[in-house]
Amino acid sequence: MRGMVFWTISLTVASAQGPVPPHDNPYAGVDIAYGATVYAAKCVTCHGAQGDAIGGVNLRSGTFRNAVIDRDLERFIRNGSTAGMPAFALDAADMAGIVAYLRNMNAFDAATVKTGDEARGRGIFLGKGACTECHRIDLGGSRVGPNLSDIGAVRSAGSLQRSLVDPTSQMMPINRPVRVVTKDGAIINGRRLNEDTYSLQIIDDHERLHSLVKADLREFTISKTSPMPSYKGKLSDDEIGDVLAYLLSLKGR
Repeated sequence: MRGMVFWTISLTVASAQGPVPPHDNPYAGVDIAYGATVYAAKCVTCHGAQGDAIGGVNLRSGTFRNAVIDRDLERFIRNGSTAGMPAFALDAADMAGIVAYLRNMNAFDAATVKTGDEARGRGIFLGKGACTECHRIDLGGSRVGPNLSDIGAVRSAGSLQRSLVDPTSQMMPINRPVRVVTKDGAIINGRRLNEDTYSLQIIDDHERLHSLVKADLREFTISKTSPMPSYKGKLSDDEIGDVLAYLLSLKGR
């Protein structure tokens, strides 16, 4: 997927509307737009730009005989069919995008979409965004925050966009910041790496590793607020789109 042109929708544009089968949450506009690029890369050769190149199949309808809910559609895409459709081993971001696009293909308006530039996004990530002060990609950056080397394979476009403007809403439980006070009074602030019933491993805000026995702790507090700043108002919508394009390109390979 590297080198593909990525797309983003302005943060003020709502998800495409139209009748869709049961779905846990509304489809994010950026997932629909990103799904259009996945479709262009993997599906358009057989199904055509309008989704009707195969007789008896009209993808623009958004409904499918053997895929009433999204989980059915994901399973069908992963397994393929005896009718000749190959199986596709899509990562989480690509799957979320293609499902969102297929469910909204008829309502999707390419005129509302603008290009997010991966190269510009990388520049913002390394420069104005100062993201490497906390995050690491491959061999560069800090270990204080989660490693983002494969973030474009495990998080959807919608989730990544929300992380940039409302980080707390997308914080994974294991990544929540913690404050530890040992029985001898030492205070450690950091991020959990592992935890079980009896022990805790964290990396502190100076990138030092600590392996602790819970019985030796006086206090163990887990914060529900992300230490990551929101970029809403700090970056323009275009700049957020560029960073999103860069993050989606990080597939860990």
